[in-house]
Amino acid sequence: MSQQTLTWLDGTPILALPLPDRATDFGDGVFETLLLQHRKPLLLELHLERLQQGLLVLSLPDCLDQVRQQIALVASQLDGQWIWTAMRVSVIRSPGPRGYAPVNSPYARILISASLINRDCATLSAAATMSIANIRLATQPALAGIKHLNRLEQVLAAAQAQSEHMDECVVLDQAGDPVSVIAGNLFLVRRGEILTPTLVDCGIAGTRRTQIMKCWGPAIGFAVRETKLTLADLMDAEEVFYSNSLQAVRPVQRINDRTWDTHTVCEALFRQFLDDIE
Repeated sequence: MSQQTLTWLDGTPILALPLPDRATDFGDGVFETLLLQHRKPLLLELHLERLQQGLLVLSLPDCLDQVRQQIALVASQLDGQWIWTAMRVSVIRSPGPRGYAPVNSPYARILISASLINRDCATLSAAATMSIANIRLATQPALAGIKHLNRLEQVLAAAQAQSEHMDECVVLDQAGDPVSVIAGNLFLVRRGEILTPTLVDCGIAGTRRTQIMKCWGPAIGFAVRETKLTLADLMDAEEVFYSNSLQAVRPVQRINDRTWDTHTVCEALFRQFLDDIE
């Protein structure tokens, strides 16, 4: 397989998505982005736990066994020379008659794409430059934490980052407090603690966020705490970094005019990630 991205629907390779489709019509589904090393998904169980939560919130069919099987099937078909792969797994509600009302079906579509990553994910990414996103995340507690298919806020923030030649943006809630970055969870270091925003009204509870809170942070001697953070907290931090599934953790070098030169906590957390994948 020489293509850089390959796609499967319900276990069958495809070049186009059949219509009608509730993902394109309404964003009616959930997804996960997995990192594969030599065709092995990393932290798969954490992804499946969050996917299960999303299925419950959206009242989608319980298809976790099928998802697990199809991930394994797709992984087995990848080019053995692909060291690192980004795999997106989407569960989409079955199509039905026109309109918002969901069809009562015991089945869901499982869409999987796999893309070659042309960098070494076992190397810590360079410290990121960031600005503050102009768009703010909508308040919707019913959907907070899950990774649903509606990503327009992230699309607009990513367009801003691109136009400003930034690596990322800090994304705020409606009150003007930090929630996350565009594609990841936000952390800061202050007085011997690692702090991350609470995700009550919006935001995604990332798998690496969970790993930092439960495993990697305690392993390097840091308590990790969820709390309400302000922009002032962020700018006064001793260190700032973010996490996502494809980079594990990435240090932040600059947010607007505020800069950070040391990233010792982030570097220590990345070493814990490397220990996990050895």
